[in-house]
Amino acid sequence: MPELPEVETTRRGIEPHVLNKKVQHVVVRQPRLRYPLPPRLARALRNKTVNAIERRGKYLLLRSSAGTVIIHLGMSGSLRIVQHDTPPEKHDHVDIIFSDGCCLRFRDPRRFGCVLWTTRPPLSHPLLKKLGCEPLQDEFDGDYLFARSRSRSIAVKPYIMDSHVVVGVGNIYASEALFCAGIHPERSAGRISLARYRLLATAIKDALTSAIAQGGTTLRDFYHSDGQPGYFQQQLNVYGRGGEACLHCGTALLQIRQAQRTTCYCGQCQR
Repeated sequence: MPELPEVETTRRGIEPHVLNKKVQHVVVRQPRLRYPLPPRLARALRNKTVNAIERRGKYLLLRSSAGTVIIHLGMSGSLRIVQHDTPPEKHDHVDIIFSDGCCLRFRDPRRFGCVLWTTRPPLSHPLLKKLGCEPLQDEFDGDYLFARSRSRSIAVKPYIMDSHVVVGVGNIYASEALFCAGIHPERSAGRISLARYRLLATAIKDALTSAIAQGGTTLRDFYHSDGQPGYFQQQLNVYGRGGEACLHCGTALLQIRQAQRTTCYCGQCQR
C-alpha cells in the first residue's frame, strides 16, 4: 500500500500539471471502487479550476471553488499525467481532463482506492475528520506522543501506526523509526519515557522526510506520477530484512507478527 511519502511524492509530481488548470470534462470507466463514484462528479467539476492540491494523511485533496475531490490510492492505486488521447489500459478507471489536453489518470487494479466529492470543508468529511496529527508538522513531537500514550498498554509499534494518533506512519516507516530510536517494537506505549518519545518523534520525521526526498519506498505496485518506481527501499535498516545481519551491530535481525503485520527489529539495538 502506498504510504505517506508515496502519496506526498505523488502530490508533488502532479501539482505542476494540474494546479490552476480548468477541468474540461471527466471520464469514468469504472464507477465502483472502494466506494461508488459520485454520479455528479463530472458535472460538478466541468469548467472548474483546481486551485489547490493538498494531502491529509494518505488522502489527496484537489480543491476547486465548487468543492473538493478526495482521492485515496488504496492498495495499488496510482495517479499519472498523460495526454488526453492516450489510450486507457485495463485498470485506468477515471480521467480528469483539463482544457490544455493534460489528463490526470487514476489507475487501480485492485479497486480498493476511492475518488469522492464533497462541497463541504473536506477536513470535516467522515473519512478525514478523526485523523490524528500530521507527522511532519510542528505540533507533532515527542511531548505529543508521550501525552497521548499515558495509561496505554498497547505496544508502541501499533500505537504510532494508529491513524487516530498520528497519520501516515505505516509499517515500513514505523519499523525504521523504532530502530533508529533504539526502541523495542513490543514495548508498552505507556511505559516509554518522554526522552525516548522525543527521539522517536525525531526518527519518524527523519524517516518520512528522507523517503519523500528520495521519492518514496519501492513497492511492487507503487510508481511515481511519471511511471518510475521509487528508490528508498534499498536503504532500509530493518524492514523486510528478518534473519539478516543488523547494519549496526551485526546481530541477526528478529521477525515477529504484530497486529497482522510483520515486524523486523534488532534484539540488541532496540530495548
